[in-house]
Amino acid sequence: MLNYKHLHYFHAVATHGTVAQAAERLHVTAQAISMQLQLLEEQLGEPLLRKKGRGLELTKAGKTVYRYAEQIFSLGNELEQAVRRGMFSETETLRVGISDMIPKVMAFRLLQPAREAGLAMRLICREGRFDDLMLDLTAHKIDLVISDKGLPTGGAIRGYTQLLGSSTLTVFGHPELCRAWPGGFPGRLKNVPFLLPGPDATIQSQLHSWLEEHNLKPIIVGEFDDDALLKSFARAGTGFIVAPTVLGEAVRSEYGLEAVGTIDAIVEHFYAISVERKERHPAVRRILEQAGALFQKEGEEGRVE
Repeated sequence: MLNYKHLHYFHAVATHGTVAQAAERLHVTAQAISMQLQLLEEQLGEPLLRKKGRGLELTKAGKTVYRYAEQIFSLGNELEQAVRRGMFSETETLRVGISDMIPKVMAFRLLQPAREAGLAMRLICREGRFDDLMLDLTAHKIDLVISDKGLPTGGAIRGYTQLLGSSTLTVFGHPELCRAWPGGFPGRLKNVPFLLPGPDATIQSQLHSWLEEHNLKPIIVGEFDDDALLKSFARAGTGFIVAPTVLGEAVRSEYGLEAVGTIDAIVEHFYAISVERKERHPAVRRILEQAGALFQKEGEEGRVE
């Protein structure tokens, strides 16, 4: 019988490149991993890894074993998630991680389809930084992550990224700010007070470049990792902000802000990330199926010239 603990250690070494890094990741000694690898190679009758510089690389047999290991652990992850979310009970549970910079209105509207099961649906939401949520996802503490960025290709975390939708950005400001800085767009934004999303937001660098390209040089009076806090300061008239164009009506009605103009050069993307491959949580399926219609409908209503 194949020892799956040996296979797990082999997979970790193959993924991280060295025994030392795998040992640190798994919280075991390097000696323990080396012994398990030796036993696995003896059982299979083939060397699976060979030295390359300061690291290790897969042999031809190792590449084959690694592909099988990927499938085995992927299916094991799906089984564990199915049990955790209550597949065998009448109540449907979905655990979602939401990245800090995702607008709360956006998260609410994307998750609404999950509630179609009514009282038989239990929705558990956790908010946090992208890296922390990815760790929770791989540990099966959550079923899905909604973020403004997907998993990087070739990374240590294995998962599946699906685009939910995309939106241009619109600049918003308190009515008093808009009266204080009149004129055409984007020229009216020169030297204005501005509130920026934090460095974890994928649009921050693009927004900096766009402002520099138009020689606007705003005064950055605040930078926020939390989208709700950023909008609360904007509601108080602290500075102009950007928000997804698809949420234009919500930003105007909920925060009392006025739309100044739309930035076509910047497009923000929203993703759903999971570790599932075959089995799809029914609530996740509803979210994915209805996300496209949400962005199309609201995008048509939110644009400002």
